[in-house]
Amino acid sequence: MMTQAFATAGAAKIYIIGRRKDKLDAAAQSAPDRIIPLVGDVTSKDSLWQMAEHIERGTGYINLLCCNSGSMEPRLGVSTTDVPVAEFRRKCKDLEPEDWNTTFATNSTAVAFSTFAFLELLDAGNRKGNCEGRKSQVIVTTSIAGFLRVPALVGAYPASKAAATHLVKGLAGALVPYSIRVNGLAPGLFPSDLAAGLIEALGAGGEDPTKEIIDNSGLL
Repeated sequence: MMTQAFATAGAAKIYIIGRRKDKLDAAAQSAPDRIIPLVGDVTSKDSLWQMAEHIERGTGYINLLCCNSGSMEPRLGVSTTDVPVAEFRRKCKDLEPEDWNTTFATNSTAVAFSTFAFLELLDAGNRKGNCEGRKSQVIVTTSIAGFLRVPALVGAYPASKAAATHLVKGLAGALVPYSIRVNGLAPGLFPSDLAAGLIEALGAGGEDPTKEIIDNSGLL
């Protein structure tokens, strides 16, 4: 979706990085002359540095880095408003720390290390001066989940997205001397591979989490 938006907006060259070659190739079909798929892993520092070196050899600079990867651990499946504490604890015991670690690695740690890996290419984009009136920037996809308190959605995903939002603030301040902007987008629920399970549940008559957001957090 982000790739298509950049292509539609007229980006001259778009590198897309991901672990699944088939998904990358499918995304590139919409503009194969401008979208360049690269198989890599944003949770691997070595892979990120290799991707940056590859782009440096091929183009020498970038004007925009979009950190858009996302991961969600298995959902708890119950709310503290629905079950006794013993049942809630039993459900929590079924969770695995490794799943939480993977979610944080993808949703927050990868934001920091992706930015670190591409700093010099973003700086080169500023020196290139090919975007008149605009400086190089990083865009991070966070989530509205990082701002909400929803018993049924307690877990690593909202916490990792809150961490990503805080990273945006920290990086934005840290990169001021290099004239590199950092901004975050916090979307709500929209069709994607990540949200497919939740959307399917809602379509089958499942409870709308928005109701819990309104009833339990008062943030909407």
